[in-house]
Amino acid sequence: RDNRLRVGFSTGTAAAAATKGAVMELFGAQCPSSVPVALPIEAALSIPLKEHRRRDGLGECTVVKDAGDDPDVTHRAVIGARARLVSPEKGPAIIVKGGEGVGLVTKPGLAVPVGEPAINPVPRKMILQAALEVMQALNLIERPALAVEIFVPEGERLARKTLNPRLGILDGISILGTTGLVKPFSHEAYRATISASLRVAKAAGLTGIVLSTGGKSERYAMGQCPGKDEEAFVQMGDYVKFSMERAARMGFRDIAVACFFGKAIKIGQGYTHTHASRGRIDFKALSAWVQRVVGDPVLAAAVAQANTARQVFQMLRGDRLAAVLDETGRRMVEALREHAGPGPNVTAMVFDFEGPLVWRGSTKGGMEG
Repeated sequence: RDNRLRVGFSTGTAAAAATKGAVMELFGAQCPSSVPVALPIEAALSIPLKEHRRRDGLGECTVVKDAGDDPDVTHRAVIGARARLVSPEKGPAIIVKGGEGVGLVTKPGLAVPVGEPAINPVPRKMILQAALEVMQALNLIERPALAVEIFVPEGERLARKTLNPRLGILDGISILGTTGLVKPFSHEAYRATISASLRVAKAAGLTGIVLSTGGKSERYAMGQCPGKDEEAFVQMGDYVKFSMERAARMGFRDIAVACFFGKAIKIGQGYTHTHASRGRIDFKALSAWVQRVVGDPVLAAAVAQANTARQVFQMLRGDRLAAVLDETGRRMVEALREHAGPGPNVTAMVFDFEGPLVWRGSTKGGMEG
């Protein structure tokens, strides 16, 4: 049995393929069942077309996006393109527009200017190239002016499952992709989202941000930081080192990290990426922390045999819990400081699994609100 994970293609590649089909239909060319799309990595991929037709002076084509074995909210989404002739004007001969389900950029700091459809530069180039390739193949002596409109019928609904609203991308998804491919469980897309969120925060003039390991810890962090702008909160997921380094390089003066006890232990134990696939908590090391700060060998032995951080948290009460939280938090802050360097103030917020803040500390003894 072949256990290799299947590579998919990006929304940008799907849009480029749909563009080819739409331009073919516009000019009455025979449209095949699949079309080759040139990728930015100097390769090509054959993309199946779903539906294609010509009506009311428009060529229209759709593609079903295939993310391969990568968990992706746009997997199996329909990505479409409409092509029509326009009157030649000053400017580009091919105009790329966003139709229904393609988000509109409303905040600065992204790769696309405010007021433009959320079609990133690489996919935009792929769409333009796709249209040109068809016109060249048809030997059109005088290249006509075209408008290509990208649309995603379910885009507005899908966008609610993404961070687009936080980034200021409204009413639809983004058309993305830097290589044209979606590698299974690759981290490129999530890192790109973190970077985009940080750029939006920077463009909003913020000097401090709050990184969280997920939506739940972010909600709890928002409760601890009333009055902070929404753009200040960035979900970093498991990408601790990447996020700290990127935020520090971008010049944020205050960087806070919000997480639960389990992630706090992992960060304190030096994990730069905290997903379970990268390894589990070192309970023997945690046991040594407990022995050192509590001095109870029976409790330490029980911690060494624990299966989860939640189990350890439930073992600890009162002063013992406070002492272990202090040790964990101190180590967490030290690790975050190492990732960020000496520039920014670093704060850690650790939450109980049910929500209350159980520890907070920083390199300056407190965090600015």
